[in-house]
Parts: sequence; C-alpha cells; structure tokens
Amino acid sequence: MKGMKAFPTLVMICVLCYVVACACVRAEIQPKTVSEAETLEVYGNANEDDTIDMRDVTYIKLVIFGKKPETELCDANYDGRVSMLDVVQTKLIIVGKEGELTFVDANGNDVTVRLPLSRIIVLNTDVAEAVRALGAKERVVGVCERIKGKSIFFPYLSEQQSVGKWSSPDIEQIIGLNPDAVFAYGQWPSTEKLEDKLIGTDIAVIRLDFYKIETLRGEMNILGYLLGAEEEARAYLEWYDRIVGEIDERVSTLSEEEKPEVFLASTYKIEEVETEIGTYAKGSGMHSLCERAGGKNIAAEQEGTYPKVEVEWVIKQNPDVIVGLSYKGGYETDEESEMKSQYEKIVGLPGFETIDAVKNNRVYLIEGDVAFSPAMPIGLAYFAKWLHPDLFTDFDPQVIHQEYINKFCGIDFDVTKHGVFVYPKAS
Repeated sequence: MKGMKAFPTLVMICVLCYVVACACVRAEIQPKTVSEAETLEVYGNANEDDTIDMRDVTYIKLVIFGKKPETELCDANYDGRVSMLDVVQTKLIIVGKEGELTFVDANGNDVTVRLPLSRIIVLNTDVAEAVRALGAKERVVGVCERIKGKSIFFPYLSEQQSVGKWSSPDIEQIIGLNPDAVFAYGQWPSTEKLEDKLIGTDIAVIRLDFYKIETLRGEMNILGYLLGAEEEARAYLEWYDRIVGEIDERVSTLSEEEKPEVFLASTYKIEEVETEIGTYAKGSGMHSLCERAGGKNIAAEQEGTYPKVEVEWVIKQNPDVIVGLSYKGGYETDEESEMKSQYEKIVGLPGFETIDAVKNNRVYLIEGDVAFSPAMPIGLAYFAKWLHPDLFTDFDPQVIHQEYINKFCGIDFDVTKHGVFVYPKAS
C-alpha cells in the first residue's frame, strides 16, 4: 500500500500561471524522439508512455472528471489520491521545477526523493557512466574504490573521494560528504549495509542497475528526470534506439532453429576447478545480451542467477558458441595477455576440444566495460556479430564503440589503438 506523502507546499496562483505557460512552450519545442512502447516509471506519467508532457496533464484532468481510467502513475504527488494537486505536480515536472519526484526503482519499489540532487555518491561504475553521459559528473562528490582505479576512463570521477567498496561502503565517509543521494545497484549493497545505516539522515538511496538490457533504457530515462537532464537522456536514447532497434529488427527475422545454442562462461576462478564452471542464467545481464542478440542460453533454466555447472554437462550440451565475461581488459590496459590466458583456460578445459564452439573457433571473451552500463549497445553489437555473422556483415562494433566514446564519455580515447575489450581481437 502506498504511503501518504503529500506535496510539500501549495502552489500560489501566480506560480501556477507561470508553470502553465512554460509547460505549453516546452511541450511545443520538445518533440518525441524515442519509442512510445516503453513506460517511463515516474509518477506523473499518467498516460504511461515514455515521457512526461502536457498529454499527461490532460489525462489526469480526464481521470478527475471520470472520462479516463486511473493509472498507477496518475498520482504525481504520491499522496494516495488523484486530484488537481497531481496536475500541478506534473506541470512542475515538465518545466523542471518539482521539489520532489517519485519513481519505481530497480527492485520495483516506489521511491520519493527531494530535488535537486546537487551532491551525489555513486557506488558502481555503471551508474557513474550513466551520470557522466548525462553531463552531471560535477555533482559526484564520492565514488566506490573501483572507480578510483579507472583514471583513464574516469579522469574526473577517479579523483573524487573514495567511500570504500561498492558492495560494502564506508558509511561514515558517506555521511561526512553530506550527499543528497547515494546511487547503488538494486541488489548490492544489502539494505543492512546501506539504508539501515543511513536511518536518521536525509540521504536518499537510489537503486538503479544499468546492467540489464531490458531495463537499461528505462533507467536512463528515469535518471534523466532525477538529474534534470531530460534532453541529455533523449540524446542518449536516440543513439541507443538506433543501434538496438536495428539489431532487434534483424534478429526478429530469425526462426528458433536459426538461433545458435550458447554457453555463457564465467572466467571467475576458472583456474581453481576443472570439473565445474560458472555461468549465467535468467536474470543476469549476460543472459539478456545473449537472448536479445538471437542466441539460446543453454544454462537459462539453471537454478540461481549465477550458477555453476559441471564441465561434463557443458560438453554434453555441445553449444555452437561460447561467450565468456572477463574483467581483465578494459580501458586501463593495452595488454591482452590476461584475457588471452582466460580464453586458453576455457578452451583447454578437459573435453572442451570436442565441443562444436571450440572446434569451429567460435569462442569469445567480452570485457565488462562494454557488456554492461550505458555502453551495452556495444556489447550487444559484438554478441550479434558473433552469433549471426552473416546477418551482421555490415556491423562494426568498434565504430559503434568509438561513437559512444565521442558522444557520451568526454575523453580522448581511440578504441582501435588502446584498450582491450574482446578476445580474440576484432578484425
């Protein structure tokens, strides 16, 4: 049941008139540029499309007059009922003057935060990358230790104060930085390690993932509203839609028989045990990429999101393609020896020489830096190219990667000369 969170102040008549005028102007000059098929899960999006505009104001009024069915997101000010106050709140959102915003987070929870978010802490690289893509990196006052180690990719953010591990942050450091909000994954850190320790403070916890392709687009849209960077979010979504839309269109022509069977290999501690190997089932980012690129994950139905399977089981499944996830490359190195070593350990597992994927040289490694985060369309392009080379002969993931760097990263980096993102290297 939703809590009763009333809009903090009643808006004066003169302010309301100003809002109406600005909202109308903004609605006229901001054309729709993204798909209407996906719901923006922000309260105020009454008609449940992918943006908040004057159509939502009209919809709420029609609900009040009994002309339209009430939707969950009609309750813009999140006070438990639909009224003219929701019309006011929606207009404020449209012109970027809202004092607070309610949205649905990565765990499906309704979260209300006060705006603006001027000082933020990011506990994972995926969110950090999204914040930077939306032009808000200067608001970041604290980062997880992993970001501190990425000075090439995050030259500005890596200089900000560390608040410890992404999975177990230093709460005293967080409180000392006096942030408006802390951004974290949906699952990690646990509530015991984060929210419970922030009770009594005014620090909001915002949980967004940015590592699953089925939710990435929506989360970037939500982040745009949270940061008051809707235009920047639209620019990213146009890029995303162009690439992912083209892949989706081509994959949609495939029959189930044309989709290869894929084993998604975890390279984590692969050297320790040769009788079993980690993999990725439903709910994981790797599974999402595989399925979206037109592959069939042979471990999709295994128990748990990140299960282990017997090597003998993989051999019996005889996958057509093997794709492994690595964290031994990335932007911070030009040396591929560690990824090469992981590759050799996978293909060298006892009995793997009999697998079609190994015999046909269809074993690949992809770096987490391009498999997840707002860079995910790059990873999807690599998957599509590997799984359906004849269907994507004209696709060049490196070109897509460089475009992403130039448009959204703000760094001088040539992906054809530096970094290690896949193995074997793209030709």
